[in-house]
Amino acid sequence: MSFIRRKKIDESIKIKGSKFMYGWMATFVLGGLLGCLFLIVEGFSYESNYSLIYLSGGIIFFPIFLYLTLWSLPGFIPGKILLTIDQGENGTIKSKKGTVYFKNIRNIDLVRNPFNLINDVTIETFDNKVIKIRTYNLIDDLAYQMMVDKYIYPYMTDDSKKVWDRKVDLVKLKEIAKYERVEQKI
Repeated sequence: MSFIRRKKIDESIKIKGSKFMYGWMATFVLGGLLGCLFLIVEGFSYESNYSLIYLSGGIIFFPIFLYLTLWSLPGFIPGKILLTIDQGENGTIKSKKGTVYFKNIRNIDLVRNPFNLINDVTIETFDNKVIKIRTYNLIDDLAYQMMVDKYIYPYMTDDSKKVWDRKVDLVKLKEIAKYERVEQKI
């Protein structure tokens, strides 16, 4: 898994975006901006019967792509660590938003924010707190499911494990990502 940078010291796992997802996001936001600029320039040239359509399409979609680009820019900081997982019985998930112990997780999910279209790792705790960790769409769904299933699942409470088992599709993970859950004895 290319999105995980592991330090052997104290079993900390630094989660970063994969290079593929960096390329995908850069292509989407920069390609959208450049495409809109191209449409606006071609529309102003009035060399085609479709110039008015080019111009209106470029003007309509340019602010949308600019908005998405501005929301995604913090994710393109080189070496940005999205979250850190400390394994073990008293394991934690650390981010800028705070620290959550594995035993305190009630529910963990990857949720797309409808306002900015960016995925957030949303953690609900038994303390009725909700922690949202921004991923900037740099972790895909399968990598997220493998990360939680491999590093967090073995240390969660039984109720949390039942909730996670309803969400994760282990058959899909086995077919596509060649990942199998290994039952660990704690």
